[in-house]
Amino acid sequence: MIRCIRLLTNKEDSSSYEEGFLALPGGHEGDAIGKAFEAASVSFRETTPSGTLDWHNAPTHQLVLTLGGTLEFETRHGETFVIRPGDVLLAEDTTGSGHRWRLIGNEPWRRAYVILPAGLEAGFTPRQ
Repeated sequence: MIRCIRLLTNKEDSSSYEEGFLALPGGHEGDAIGKAFEAASVSFRETTPSGTLDWHNAPTHQLVLTLGGTLEFETRHGETFVIRPGDVLLAEDTTGSGHRWRLIGNEPWRRAYVILPAGLEAGFTPRQ
């Protein structure tokens, strides 16, 4: 399973999150394979250690694949979660109160942004 955190806008118009994983229903011989889907674009970014980004919303429906670095996210209600290398963030809080993040540790945050077409289901499964 691939750990995934979904950031969403809740009924109170605030950002909140839920932890889960990306569904990998297919595969053979020890491989678990997720459903293929189209992406509008893919880009890469690196932020130096100690980087932060104050309150904001996700600019679009996107997957953020963390390749390196560790960071802490926070919602305006004080909920926090940590993203580490190998984790996926499904950012869907394009409206509402937003979230912020800060890098923790001495590594830069290296990541890939996968911009998803509107309405695409990315295979997120909430943890029970």
